[in-house]
Amino acid sequence: MTEGAASPKARPRKTLGSRESPWVQGLSALIAGQDKATVAHWCMDYAQRHVLPIYEGAYPGDDRPRQALDASRAWFRGEIKMAQVKDVILNQCHQAAREKENDPAAQAAARCVGHAAACFHSKRHALGLVFYGTAALAYRQLGLKETREAYERFAEAECARMEQALLARIAGKE
Repeated sequence: MTEGAASPKARPRKTLGSRESPWVQGLSALIAGQDKATVAHWCMDYAQRHVLPIYEGAYPGDDRPRQALDASRAWFRGEIKMAQVKDVILNQCHQAAREKENDPAAQAAARCVGHAAACFHSKRHALGLVFYGTAALAYRQLGLKETREAYERFAEAECARMEQALLARIAGKE
């Protein structure tokens, strides 16, 4: 390998994909055309079903990410105020993520769940499901020593599953 050349085995990144990725752009366009509640509930459901188990499997006694989803859902039901939800997301869920620097899968899972919960405020947070969620799932399924290309292929396939789940939610709503 020449000096300055990148190693084929990349150190785990905090996120996978980018806004320029064609597979992210397609999902972003679909998200943009939906109302906030549809996007938020899809995002929270997907994160809870597929990503939250990664965190809870590694830290079964730590329910801070789950509390963020619960708080966001409570906001949609009119049970709590926006400031309370933000507090749970920022001071509990994202704090849990900051504490997991040595566990990339769990850290990405907590960040993913925090972004999913934050969709109550803005549907733009849904891309956190894509970027952090695909990382959490990839690191749990592929491990931490794969090539960047392997992670990106995984993320692209997972993003397609996310898109299908959103389309199913949209179809069920109509």
